Amino acid sequence: MRRQIEIGILYSRQGSYALMSEACYTGAMNAIAQVNSDPQMNVELIAIERDPKCSIDLYQPLCAEILRETSARHVVGCMTSWSRKEVIPGLERAGGTLWYATPYEGFEASDHVVYTHACPNQHLVPLLQWAFDKFGKSAYLTGSNYIWGWEMNRVARDVVSHARGEVLGERYLPIGDTDVAHMIDEIRASRPNFIINSLIGSSSYAFLRAYAALGQQDPHFRPDTCPVLSCNLTEAELEELGQEAEGLIAAGPYFRGEAGWPNHPEQSFGSSLEASAFFAVYTLAGLLSRNSGAETAGLSELLRSPEAASAGIDAETHHTALPVLIAQVRGGKFNVLERWEGVSADPYLSRRSCAPQMQRPNLTVVK
Repeated sequence: MRRQIEIGILYSRQGSYALMSEACYTGAMNAIAQVNSDPQMNVELIAIERDPKCSIDLYQPLCAEILRETSARHVVGCMTSWSRKEVIPGLERAGGTLWYATPYEGFEASDHVVYTHACPNQHLVPLLQWAFDKFGKSAYLTGSNYIWGWEMNRVARDVVSHARGEVLGERYLPIGDTDVAHMIDEIRASRPNFIINSLIGSSSYAFLRAYAALGQQDPHFRPDTCPVLSCNLTEAELEELGQEAEGLIAAGPYFRGEAGWPNHPEQSFGSSLEASAFFAVYTLAGLLSRNSGAETAGLSELLRSPEAASAGIDAETHHTALPVLIAQVRGGKFNVLERWEGVSADPYLSRRSCAPQMQRPNLTVVK
């Protein structure tokens, strides 16, 4: 007889970054449905849903409510790094685990979090190394004014500096702010080789629309000469952007139509956000199904199982080995330009060998 296990689902379905969050929600709920219809699983998952509505003040109390008022010890959710850090203290007190399915800025390895999306050596570092060869080494950095934007741009500055490049400007907006005029003016004046866009939600949409308009005025700011690079923009937001997304270049572990998500090569997903949340739920279900009583086990014990290793989750850092893809929006969809397989996560960027190596042509000396 199947064991019934409650799990928390903590995603915002309305608010400034709801499109991203809704993609994760879709992946998580599809995984629950698939688990519950899979005869090989001896667990039935029961979703305990809470909607923080993109309000940072609601994540912690809603997560605590799940852990306090239900039997759920595992919560799949949170979108921003700010919200993730808000819930970690409560998870520590209650012995709970967050399965975090969003790209993030690294430099964290919590005993109460499993990271199923990419960290900087799986998105930002290879994206920058790729862009240097194609476009040059002068960058302009944008970001939402919180942890993701700050840390992504800090890493970008380090990588650009190491490559003997130059950061020509850096500007932040509060989450939800759409006043991008100063950014556009500085970009027009500084004329970088590319822009790193670490804005989220409505701020990002406003920026990309304004930048597309700038490209209509000045050919330097078009995708073939000065592209916008992103580590968090996926198919979940392309419809909202429409034509303004054309030429955008993004890094991620999956794009629609590609195969290769860990242990699910045959599965089709709408975006890497959907795929990552699906993987989180399905992997958790597999660990619980194959290990009787695991729903009350600590995370370290759960991740020492062979099933966790086969899913690519590192038992020490709780991060996932993932493909790294670079893709560009053409004709309203992402077209993959570069791909590396099975890149191990290096959340603290302590091992340069963990970054994918750029493919370079063989050269012959001609006398």
